[in-house]
Amino acid sequence: MALRPCIPWPDKRLRTAAAPVDAITDDIRAIWADMVDTMDAMPGVGLAANQIGVLLRLAVVDASDTRGQAVLMANPVVLHASVQLRDHDEASPNLPGVWAKIQRPRAVTVEFLNDTGEIEQKDFVGLWATSVQHQIDHLNGKMYFDRLSKMKRDMLIKKAKKAR
Repeated sequence: MALRPCIPWPDKRLRTAAAPVDAITDDIRAIWADMVDTMDAMPGVGLAANQIGVLLRLAVVDASDTRGQAVLMANPVVLHASVQLRDHDEASPNLPGVWAKIQRPRAVTVEFLNDTGEIEQKDFVGLWATSVQHQIDHLNGKMYFDRLSKMKRDMLIKKAKKAR
């Protein structure tokens, strides 16, 4: 297990859709372990593999009050999203120093391969749901600020450049 550096925006890998995972292997489990360590060190509530330069559909989420509750996901897909929306300030270690209020469904049902290689469906609510959706966006080559208007997005990126 090791901390992995988050690649800086605008690295092309952040705009590349990650490849599906065919099987859960020890190599995949090792990447997940590194991702959990990296997420905990940020500190953050989720991490997608392409944020650390690994172009595989892997994500980890832990929005618990106490750490150690991470959900490890390969090939996550939202099956159902609630109509009720929730606002939350979102950020990314790939573009540090800035954040934006993003509106997403309050609850989602997600299907994924778990760490034993079995297909699992899980319901996520609140911050858990926000984080899962945020990670799936990353795996699809999208950043949270893509959900903003062009003007707000441009202002956010300009502010991040100044912060560097």
